[in-house]
Amino acid sequence: MIPIIIGSRGSPLALAQSRLVMGELKKAWPARNFEIHAIKTEGDKRSELTTTGSMTPLGEGLFVAELEKALLAGEIHLAVHSLKDMPTTSTEGLMIAAVPKRADARDVIITRGADLDEELPPGAVVATGSPRRVEQLLQVRHDLVTEEIHGNVDTRLKRFRENKNWSGLILAAAGLARLKPDLAGLTVTPLPFEQMLPAPGQGALAVQSRMEHSADERQLVRVLHDPVTEAAVKAERMFLHALGGGCQEPIGAYAEVSSDDMLVLEGIAWLFGEANPRRGHLTRRMDQAEKLGVDLAVELSR
Repeated sequence: MIPIIIGSRGSPLALAQSRLVMGELKKAWPARNFEIHAIKTEGDKRSELTTTGSMTPLGEGLFVAELEKALLAGEIHLAVHSLKDMPTTSTEGLMIAAVPKRADARDVIITRGADLDEELPPGAVVATGSPRRVEQLLQVRHDLVTEEIHGNVDTRLKRFRENKNWSGLILAAAGLARLKPDLAGLTVTPLPFEQMLPAPGQGALAVQSRMEHSADERQLVRVLHDPVTEAAVKAERMFLHALGGGCQEPIGAYAEVSSDDMLVLEGIAWLFGEANPRRGHLTRRMDQAEKLGVDLAVELSR
């Protein structure tokens, strides 16, 4: 039987995520063969060229374009993406075939023992390459200084260890959980959503396929799908799309299902060059996830 080829970025985190997906597929379909094919994306190439200091913000879709080309060409059957890296508009001929259950969507601050709220000294330096994280961090502590940093998780951790004048580093909790890097001597503190809303789709994966994928492929990947995660990320991504933002915009969002099975979306955005953010939340039924995202974007834009 022909193996199912899973396309992945070549970064350590992307490969770890693809192995998680492949592991679940193998568990569900032990008689089938699955292989991972690593593809270097334009975003990976640019990150390798500039891992220190500032760099031109990576454009939307640079971490997914080569994988999508391979899918359309029939070189791979499936592609695994970090959902937050995917453009909010679909590529013609392709679809998100499954959204697995989401990991921890929070950001974390990595320190050498201090706590963000009280113990970091005035003027402490915190490293992050995300405008969304910078803006929200300064809402919590106006006195902090931010330092731009780029590269994969291991690169960022290495630079943090080397720069003793840096007091903190902000990363995604899900990436650390999946990659399991060496954190000896460091303190990892999750940031509550009240302080730091994540990037839309953060912590979630997307398994992408051709729109006209075979019934066999469709059956294979649906075992991975989690409808609750799908509804949540749909609302978040539609919120981002309705605001006209991309992954480099200071926009955060998180949706979750309440105890009465309603979908609650909270969003934050810096709009129209304003110094202060606009923040709000709305509730809709789960089957109104996309409308929920649009409605909250409209409300915050007024």
